Order: sequence, then structure tokens, then C-alpha cells
Amino acid sequence: MEHVHLAAEEDDLYSGYNDYNPTFDSEELDNDAGFQQAVRTSHGRRPPMTAKFPGTAIGGRALGTSFGSRMPMASSMGRPMTGAVQDGAARPMTAVRAAGYSSAMTRGSTFDPLGQSKGPAPPLEGKSEDTPDEKVKILEKKVNDLIEESCLAHGHGDLQLVSLPLAKEAGRKERALVRQREQSGNADHINLDLTYSVLFNLATQYANNDMYAEALNTYQVIVKNKMFSNAGRLKVNMANIHFKQKNYPKAIKLYRMALDQISNSHKEMRIKIMQNIGVVFIRMGQYSDAITSFEHIMSECPNIKTGFNLILCYYAIGDRERMKKAFQKLICVPLGIDEEDKYIPPNVSTSILHPHYKALAEKFIMTSAKLIAPAIEATFAAGFDWCVDMVKSSQYVELANDLEINKAITYLRQRDFNQAVETLKTFEKKDSRVKSAAATNLSFLYFLEKDYDQADRYADLAMTADRYNPAALINKGNTVFVKKDYEKAAEFYKEALRNDSSCTEALYNLGLTYKRLGRLEESLDCFLKLHAILRNSAQVMWQLASLFEMLEDPHQAIEWLMQLITVTPTDPQVLAKLGELYDSEGDKSQAFQYYQESFRYFPSNIDVIEWLGAYYIDTQFCEKAIQYFERATLIQPTQVKWQLMVASCYRRSGNYQKALETYKDIHRKFPENVECLRFLVRLCTDMGMKEVQDYATKLKKVEKMKEIREQRVKSAREGSARGTRREGSASSASRLILCLFSDSGHSSHGTSAKGERLSAKMRALPGSNEPYEASSQRDIDASYVDPLGAPMERPKTAAKKRNEEDEFADEELGDDLLPE
Repeated sequence: MEHVHLAAEEDDLYSGYNDYNPTFDSEELDNDAGFQQAVRTSHGRRPPMTAKFPGTAIGGRALGTSFGSRMPMASSMGRPMTGAVQDGAARPMTAVRAAGYSSAMTRGSTFDPLGQSKGPAPPLEGKSEDTPDEKVKILEKKVNDLIEESCLAHGHGDLQLVSLPLAKEAGRKERALVRQREQSGNADHINLDLTYSVLFNLATQYANNDMYAEALNTYQVIVKNKMFSNAGRLKVNMANIHFKQKNYPKAIKLYRMALDQISNSHKEMRIKIMQNIGVVFIRMGQYSDAITSFEHIMSECPNIKTGFNLILCYYAIGDRERMKKAFQKLICVPLGIDEEDKYIPPNVSTSILHPHYKALAEKFIMTSAKLIAPAIEATFAAGFDWCVDMVKSSQYVELANDLEINKAITYLRQRDFNQAVETLKTFEKKDSRVKSAAATNLSFLYFLEKDYDQADRYADLAMTADRYNPAALINKGNTVFVKKDYEKAAEFYKEALRNDSSCTEALYNLGLTYKRLGRLEESLDCFLKLHAILRNSAQVMWQLASLFEMLEDPHQAIEWLMQLITVTPTDPQVLAKLGELYDSEGDKSQAFQYYQESFRYFPSNIDVIEWLGAYYIDTQFCEKAIQYFERATLIQPTQVKWQLMVASCYRRSGNYQKALETYKDIHRKFPENVECLRFLVRLCTDMGMKEVQDYATKLKKVEKMKEIREQRVKSAREGSARGTRREGSASSASRLILCLFSDSGHSSHGTSAKGERLSAKMRALPGSNEPYEASSQRDIDASYVDPLGAPMERPKTAAKKRNEEDEFADEELGDDLLPE
């Protein structure tokens, strides 16, 4: 077969392919020079490009084989494999020049279709920012960035500091953009969407920062601009602002204007606006108008919130039958799908994706039932029963048991514990969840009634029904706690925390348990954790202060109490504790301030009254201490010591007549009080009154009676037979002296001389069983102890000088009779 040669214009010749396919001999490939040359030139690289055969030259240099022309190869049969150029002239490469080949390539050059051998491409020519169009684009981008940053700042809660300033800056940039367009003659190309976005964002930020006047003005600018489409919807936002300002008539007017501008095709938006109108009518007390709005919504597009509001309106007007109908409509409302859920596949349950819908519906149904149950029937029990029957026939069957438990709780609020217990006992045969809840409540009730055995029994029942019920575990721990088995109680509290780590009751009780066990550091750790959860809990702060006091860290205790009074500034117990701590630290002025505040809020605390009275006595203001001791007298009228302190305050302040009257009044109330009689004897003696003999005689009789009583007590306690009359009289006299000095609060060093004289007198008594009768006033022990300490200096009468030389010395106050 002959070779076919194709001719091209301009002498661009291409070697044609013939139809002959030669057969190669694979055994002689090693000796085939053409094949071996092809292998050497094609292994791992392309062959060098040339326009001539080997041995020719371009520009004086030799080139390799040409890619454009094939080198003749001899086959094993001796035939040429391709067509050959008749002459050795170079062939042009015009046909493949677009692919990067060139006939002008020199020796050693490589294939470079992208022209990378020429070096990097020159940089792109930058756009000039001086042109008006570029300036407008840059400014528009800045405005959009500011709007976006303002919205993000609002989402992060930075309202006043970031979001509002950014919104204002975006407004300024947008106005500058409009002026620039007008100056460049492009006023017709103003970006209305950008202007709307700037104004809307600015109005929103004003409203978020409670700048309602500025927000309304900005919304008004948008609404009045006819170039903004659908701007009338923003009247809803304006109505919301008027609602916050409690300008309800204006809010209703704007809601209705917005409703008129929204077509019927936007049914959901119209329903929401009508719901807002109904809420405004409720705030205005126009329940009939609100009912009209809510009834229309329930007929067109029923939802849970509207049904609940409708029940509230019927309850407000007291319409029982319509309350029942509204409740039936409420429990029949299907769980709707929100706008966001329209893309959810129909085979996926929305109740699984949105469980909070059902939880919200159950909350509204439970609240409605508790609200209307006492109103729809003669008794609230009958009303609850009707609600339970309705719920059982609806899609919320599981709420029936919860309503029954709420019925028991209502009995508790009415202090009808028996009915509450009977109601809860009906759940003992129900399913485990309800049984556990009912048993938990029963355990709590019995615990309050201090029936700890029943409380323990029902706590066990609740745990058996649901071991993971933290409330049941806490009740069980409480029953063990009152039995003082603190280690076991701590285990139950820990188990409750393992089941529910957020159970604050278990953590609090665990802290108390550790405190009882003396493990103060572990208790402190519990209450510190609890404080991190309940930041403003007064009980937790009080326990922390108490623990630091027990750990002998009064400064930390004071710090926690100072935090506590920021939460409960009028708690008298906290203020008194602060006063006590400051007093222990030696800061009397701060202690007095807090004790005084505690007394102002609760003037019946005996400890506070006693401290304040003692404080004024220490500062030599006895007349100011009188009011506190008189208050103590009113609180504890059977305690004679407060009245004695009042009388002593009068005496110390120099008002002897008032002191004498007070002592006489005490003697009428407490005729057997030895101290009062001693004071009366002393005062009458000092003032030279004739009544001194009467009081001395009474003092003698009281002392004799006291001696006899003590003798009987002593005899009964010892259980021994009476000794001789002489020995009995002597021992009685000795006991009398000891008793008198003990009751008077004498110190041994202050009364030793007088005691010796009285002892000598008692030893000189005859050994008979007859009561001793003094021959004169001086033989009677009328010594006394001033409850307030050493008296003030006053003029001494002759009788007083005479008595001071004997046993009637004016003693100092013993420390055991001073108020602590």
C-alpha cells in the first residue's frame, strides 16, 4: 500500500497515517536500533523538541528528534514505520503553536505552556478609589458592616455601650452616602433597602435601651415614607412600645391600623396581632372585648396561649359554664408546628423534636385546672374531680395523676392534713412514678407531724417505687438524721446528689450532717458549693458564718454576716450575731450599733436587752438602762431580777425615793424575796424611816423559812435520821450562812469579816430546836449585793455611818449577777 501524503497551505506539511499496521517481532527488540532509541528518549520524560532530524542544526546548533516529525524507524521487516520527509528542511509548528510549542525553541528548553519561564506575571492594576462609584461602594460596605456589628452586639447583650452607638454611626454614614450620591448626580440610584435597614436597626436599638420617644420618631420616619413597601407592619412595633408605656388606647389603635394593612393571606400575623389586642384589653380590664378577640382566634387558629387567656377572662367575670367550655377547648388544642418546623419531614414527630411544646401545654393546663377547680363547682374537690375526668378523656391522660397530687397539695394549703393523706394514699396501687411522688409527699407530711416511723415507712415505699427519686432519698435521710444516725443520713444525701447533682436540698442537708459530725471542713465545702448555686440564699450565708465562727475565724464570719445583711437587712438575729462577734473582738462601739439595730427590729430579745442594759451601766448611764430592764420586766414578769435591776438603776442614779417605791412594789409581788427585803432594810435605815423594823422582822421570818426548807431538802437528800437537836441547829445555822452568801453572790474576800462575825453569832446560839429570835435589829443579817455594782457617792446619814462600821457594808456587785 502506498503512503498517502497530505499537503497544506503555506508548505505546512503533516505526515499522514497509512492504513498499514506492521507486525513487530518481540524477540528481536534488543537488536532493533529504532526501538531502543525510542526507549532511551521517552523513559521518564518527553523527548526534546526540534524541527529537524538528528544531525541537522538550527542556528549553528544540533537538535534532537523533532516532536513534529517522526524519525524513520525500521521494523523487524525492514520497512519504515512512518512517512519521512524527503528533504531535511525544518517544518513549521503552526498547528500546535497554541498548545505552547514553538519552532523557535532552542536546545535545552523545556515545555512551558503557561509561560512561567518568563518570570512572575505583572501585578494587577489596582482600581482607583478616587472615582465616585468606588467611593460609594466603599461607603455602602462600611454601613452594612456597622449594621451587622450593631446586631451582633445586641445579641451579646451590649446594649448601651456598643449596639446603640454603632446603630447611630451607621445612620450618619448612610446620610453621608446619600449626600455623596446627590453630589455626583446619581440621586436616582439611592439604595432604599440600605436606608430602611439603617432606620429599622436604629429604632430597634432605641427601643431595646428604653428610649421610647426616639424609637417612635424613627419608626414614624419609616412609616411615613411611601417608598418603603410593607412599612405599615412596623406599626405593630410602635404599638408594642405604647404597651410598655401603659398607653393602652394608643396601642390598640396602632394594632388595628397594622391589622388593616395586612392582607388576609398573612393569616398567622393577623392572629398574633389580634392576640396582642386581647392582652391589651385584659390590662385595661375590658374582659368582654378581650373575650371577643380570643374567641375569634380559637375559632380560626386555636393555640395554647390563647386558650389559657380565654380561661382567665372567663374566670375574671365568674362565668362557670364558659370556664368549663374553655377548658375543654384548651385540652383539645393540637400541638402546633412553628414556622421553623415547616421543613421538617412529615414522618418525623414534632413532639420529639420540640418537647417543650408539650411541656408548655401541660403547664397551662395544670395552671388552668388549679385556677378554675374551686370556682366551677360547690367545692374545690368536686372541681378537681371534674378537671381530672376531662383530662383523662384527652390527649393529656398522664396529667390526671398530677392533678390528683395537686388536689392533695391544695388540702395541705387549707390545713386539712387528713384529706391530703387520704388523697395521697390512693396512689399506692398506681404506677411507679406516681406512687413514688405520692409516697414522697406522705413521708414529708408525717415528718412535719413528727411521726417519724410513718415518715420512714413512706420514704422506703417511695424509694422502692423509684430508687432514683432524689426527694425520696432526702426524706429517708431526714428520718435517719432525727435518730442521730448522721453517718447513714450522709449516705442517703450523697446518693440523692449522685442521682441529681443540682439537688440543693440534699447538698444543704449534707452540710448540716457534716456539721453535726464535727467535720467542719467538709461541711464548709458543701455550703460553699451551695453558695455558688444559690448566690442570695440567706440560710446558706448564715451557715457559712456559723462554720467560720466554729473554726475560730471571726473575721470571715463577720464578712459573711455582712454579706447576709445585704440580703436581709432587717433580720434581728443576724444583727445580734454581728454585735456578739464584734463584742468578742473588743469593738464595743460596733457591737452597740448592731445590738441597737437588732433591738429596733425585734425589741423582745432578752439577750439583746440584757447586753444593752449592761452597756449603759458600764458607761455610767444608769438612767438609760432603766428602759431596757423595764422592757425585760414586761417580757418576763415572773423574773424578779429585772425588777431588782430597775430599782438598783434608780438608786445608782440618785433617785432614792423612786428606788424605794420600786422595792416596795417588788416586795408586794415577791414577799419572800430576801434581796428585796435587804434593800428595803438598808434604804429605810439610810433614810431614817420607821418602817425599817417591819421589814427587818419580815426579813427574819423569810430567812427562818428559808432555813427550814433547806434543812428539809438537806435531810431528804442525805436520807439519814436526825441527829441531836444541838447538832441539827448548828448545822442549820451553818447552812443558812452559806445559802445567804451564795444567793447574795458574795465573794469570799469581800465578806470574810462579816461572815466571821455572823458565824460567831450562830455558834453562840443555844442548842435547842426553837427558832432563833433576834433581840434587836442589829442581830439580823440585812446585807445585800447591788446587782449593778458599786453605788454612786451620796451624802451619808448618821445611821448609815453607824451601820457601815458593822455588818451592813455596801457590797460590790458579784460577777455572777452581772448581765453577760
